[in-house]
Amino acid sequence: MDHRLKQWPSAIAEGNFRLLARAISIVENEIPGHSELLRSLKIGSAPILGFTGPPGAGKSTLVNALVEQVLDQGKKIAVIAVDPSSPFNLGALLGDRIRMAEHFNNPNVFIRSVATRGSLGGLSAKIIEILDVVRASCFDYIIIETVGVGQSEVEIAGLADVTSVILVPESGDEVQTMKSGLMEIADIFIVNKSDREGALRYFANLKKLVHQQSASEWNIPVLKTVAHKKEGISEVIEQINAYIKMNIRSERKTLLLTRKALKLIKNHRIKDLDITRLNQQLGKESLRPEFNLYAFLQQFYY
Repeated sequence: MDHRLKQWPSAIAEGNFRLLARAISIVENEIPGHSELLRSLKIGSAPILGFTGPPGAGKSTLVNALVEQVLDQGKKIAVIAVDPSSPFNLGALLGDRIRMAEHFNNPNVFIRSVATRGSLGGLSAKIIEILDVVRASCFDYIIIETVGVGQSEVEIAGLADVTSVILVPESGDEVQTMKSGLMEIADIFIVNKSDREGALRYFANLKKLVHQQSASEWNIPVLKTVAHKKEGISEVIEQINAYIKMNIRSERKTLLLTRKALKLIKNHRIKDLDITRLNQQLGKESLRPEFNLYAFLQQFYY
């Protein structure tokens, strides 16, 4: 490990955001020394707050309002925004981050956008590592926000201590056919833009559906917000803190940690796999009449 990197973990723990940003880049791009850096971190226990939901639900506006209230309480917060698209396509994501421009120079907030790096809408192993780098710093809360496409909606529950699903009244009758994945991962439902037409009916239908599904010690709350007016944000923070205080997920932590470990192990083991060479080999070997895929793959298993 580079002797300069040895000093980073303590500096990151003390709140050096410049080194934190550089450490994330080193881990994200697998620059030499990244593995040693990860192993040297003292990872903290700041709660990770997951926010997901369909595009247009106002997630970034709501997160912005929540960040503002947390900062008013004198706390430190990090926001990790997951971009499911190419890292070269900054359009919508950049627009979302502009809404948080007022916080960029605040010494108590850290904002970073990361790409899923081709994981087909899910959360890559890199996101796991990046979150752990951030948790090695001195934050009171860490937010992970996804656009809510593909597997990212469900996978976020494996990373977050509290998962909030943000919906809007325009979802209409979709609430009756809401996919089970969202119903299973949500610890909190938030109906944003609740000043729009049909919001009360949508809110009532969602609340009825959630209470029919709920069968645990935590009664999943359904909250109303108007994020651009900063209405209902205090209630969101209260419910998040209430959930954290109950420590409901403590029994699941080992299982979630096992899943994280499995994903990281898989990522490490296939890192050196040459896809081009595999394609060439398969193209050649599959022409043989006696070709058997399982026999062919045996060479990669050991």
